[in-house]
Amino acid sequence: MYFRVLVQSRPMVPEKDIALYGYGSVAWKDRMEEWKKRQSGKLQVIKHQGDIDGGDLDGNELDADLPMMDEGRQPLSRKLPIASSKISPYRLIIILRLVVLGFFFHYRVLHPVHDAFGLWLTSVICEIWFAVSWIFDQFPKWYPIERETYLDRLSLRYEREGRPSELADIDVFVSTVDPMKEPPLITANTVLSILAVDYPVDKVACYVSDDGAAMLTFEALSETSEFARKWVPFCKKFNIEPRAPEWYFSEKMDYLKNKVHPAFVRERRAMKREYEEFKVRINRLVATAQKVPEEGWTMQDGTPWPGNNVRDHPGMIQVFLGHDGVCDVEGNELPRLVYVSREKRPGFEHHKKAGAMNALVRVSAVLSNAPFLLNVDCDHYINNSKALREAMCFMMDPTSGKKVCYVQFPQRFDGIDRHDRYSNRNVVFFDINMKGLDGLQGPIYVGTGCIFRRQALYGYDAPVKKKPPSKTCNCWPKWCCSYCGSRKNKKGKTKKDKKKKVKHREASKQIFALETIEEGIEETNSENPSRVSQEKLEKKFGQSPVFVASTLLEDGGVPKAASSTTFLEEAVHVISCGYEDKTEWGKEVGWIYGSVTEDILTGFKMHCHGWRSVYCIPKRPAFKGSAPINLSDRLHQVLRWALGSVEIFFSKHCPIWYGYGGGLKSLERFSYINSVVYPWTSIPLIVYCTLPAICLLTGKFIVPEISNYASIIFIALFISIAATGILEMQWGGVGIDDWWRNEQFWVIGGVSSHFFALFQGLLKVLAGVNTNFTVTSKGGDDGEFSELYIFKWTSLLIPPTTLLIINVVGVVVGVADAINNGYDSWGPLFGKLLFAVWVILHLYPFLKGLFGKQEKIPTVIIIWSILLASILTLLWVRINPFVSRDGPVLEICGLNCDD
Repeated sequence: MYFRVLVQSRPMVPEKDIALYGYGSVAWKDRMEEWKKRQSGKLQVIKHQGDIDGGDLDGNELDADLPMMDEGRQPLSRKLPIASSKISPYRLIIILRLVVLGFFFHYRVLHPVHDAFGLWLTSVICEIWFAVSWIFDQFPKWYPIERETYLDRLSLRYEREGRPSELADIDVFVSTVDPMKEPPLITANTVLSILAVDYPVDKVACYVSDDGAAMLTFEALSETSEFARKWVPFCKKFNIEPRAPEWYFSEKMDYLKNKVHPAFVRERRAMKREYEEFKVRINRLVATAQKVPEEGWTMQDGTPWPGNNVRDHPGMIQVFLGHDGVCDVEGNELPRLVYVSREKRPGFEHHKKAGAMNALVRVSAVLSNAPFLLNVDCDHYINNSKALREAMCFMMDPTSGKKVCYVQFPQRFDGIDRHDRYSNRNVVFFDINMKGLDGLQGPIYVGTGCIFRRQALYGYDAPVKKKPPSKTCNCWPKWCCSYCGSRKNKKGKTKKDKKKKVKHREASKQIFALETIEEGIEETNSENPSRVSQEKLEKKFGQSPVFVASTLLEDGGVPKAASSTTFLEEAVHVISCGYEDKTEWGKEVGWIYGSVTEDILTGFKMHCHGWRSVYCIPKRPAFKGSAPINLSDRLHQVLRWALGSVEIFFSKHCPIWYGYGGGLKSLERFSYINSVVYPWTSIPLIVYCTLPAICLLTGKFIVPEISNYASIIFIALFISIAATGILEMQWGGVGIDDWWRNEQFWVIGGVSSHFFALFQGLLKVLAGVNTNFTVTSKGGDDGEFSELYIFKWTSLLIPPTTLLIINVVGVVVGVADAINNGYDSWGPLFGKLLFAVWVILHLYPFLKGLFGKQEKIPTVIIIWSILLASILTLLWVRINPFVSRDGPVLEICGLNCDD
């Protein structure tokens, strides 16, 4: 007989004291009862008391209590236009390049190649597409600017001596899903850098979204909250940077520089030991989580962990820090730290990261309701402790802050090799393209390192700038001018203007009085909104009176009259699965659904509402993260981005036809069009990279015999392209290595990831088929940047490898044919060889990635690529062989072979 041995459920950390977990909605038996008794007082909520509106947009109204010093009245930031000695030649070159392009296409169209008409026509179509794509990419960089912030002025204005800080509250969002793919230690470092940020502690709240409902993440966050009680005071006492311990202790620098405190060395050594013990505890949690019990995990009181079933579990909220009685080791208050895992049920669409971010928006609105939100990925820690203050210099600026929807910081990365073989740093985009957009309506949202205005996320329109009163003349009496002016204004107001004004008033102003919240939601008296307006708001934001009331508070804050239990119950309600049904969440409110790149859509919708964004580049990078540095992972990342662009292209939010008549500027639209159209460039790019090999194999070329006129046009075009790049590098501060790596990876990504994303997007949109290109690890190596040499098989590697092989074969065949045919054949061969070498040079990093350290290409890639190259080669030889169609020409050589 066989007996089945049942595996008993058990806690992940049996010896841990249950009191260390704080309070929350998780079903603790005794903990919740003790917490309710202890929480006889009300949840302390610090409401922002200052004027974060910053006055009117024209800056005419300033606080009467401001310091009389001129410094306190000055703007908190300013634009720094690019020097005219750099930008004027740049714009001139762009115009000249347009002119040269006109002459180039005039020549190309009027001089077809009759004996290779197909090749000529194909090349011309590809070149026209490249020219249009260049226009969409180039002209949004017409007005590049830089910005400068004044942190001292921010302190003078909002942190007056002897008075509470009037800086605005900020809610920080950290998103994670799978702790096995996103190590808990990395997430813990990000959270620690947030809790130790240089900002008033009562004005910072950190919300961690665990979309995988993993007990490992929950326990790791509990350990992080304990270690934060020691780490946060250490950071602020000695003013260290960065405030993520993993990167602080691993920095290769003189950590004694500018340190004068006599106890620093001793306390640093002790803190490093504390951190190493903290790492061991986290590693033990990870090791324990490798083997999940058959019955799932249990909590300290014996109840099952609610997230044992990842796809079917209730919503969970746990407040680790920020409640009464929890302070750091020096007795100081700590920022709030909240664990959030939204409800998951089968049959509901959860919208991945965008849905998780919208759940955090609602939870934070109920618990803290800060007017500004910062979102970071779990692997992007705060590298500059003053990053929040940098953003507030724009958001709280008295002259222009009210129209800013978000402040975007550039992404900077750790752990990338010096040569940046696959352009992981993306320096050209962050230091050239984004500066150009900042001079228009602002940079696009890139998914992390961005501080939002909460009201902009709610789908409200940007405030309308007040027009100055019209001037009157002195030649007529004032009453006459007033009469004529009033008649003119009345006639000038159309129905459309009135409708727009009413709509804006409904969207942007508080039309309701905040309902009092105590032991539930009670209706107020005569100042309550009408039933129709209340239903309209609930249809937009959902069935939560607490949350709906919070959306009307432009300055943020929560009512002090309510108990923490009421807030917690309401917070659990707003993260339920069905809350977003029949509302505008994901359509007009919050992060927008419909694409895996929800960041582009979200920023695009805000710009369509008339908001502008700001690009902030502090001297010390605000955030740093990690990036995939091996070839396969990098291509897979680019595939995801390109797939999101394809999804947007086929959606109703495509910038080609959406948002006209709103607040989106024309050149800003160009940028958004370019961001969703670029995957389509993969088709002409693949064709164009194939043409050199075809020309070398068939003996034909895409241009006729070049005349002097044509030579001048081609040389002028090449010079204008090079000059544009050089001038962009000059005003953008980008090195030639970064620029060249970006050009190379544009080709590598275009012929692989972008093409597969286009194919996958077409299948998904037109046929409803989801196709995933999986990446499987095949081996690796140890040592610094060892991940760079890890090879992972993926289908994305086949097209570029094929292009490399056929172009190399074409070069060999072309050179061999020229050697056989004599000196006269080298002239026509030169242009074809130059064309093929151009392709090979752009694919060279890809070739190095294939060889890696082992200096060999996997067999599967060689087989597939040679097969495709052979098919293409035989096909073109069959269509247009080297020999004449009548067969080989036989001539008498004059030699007598019989002798």
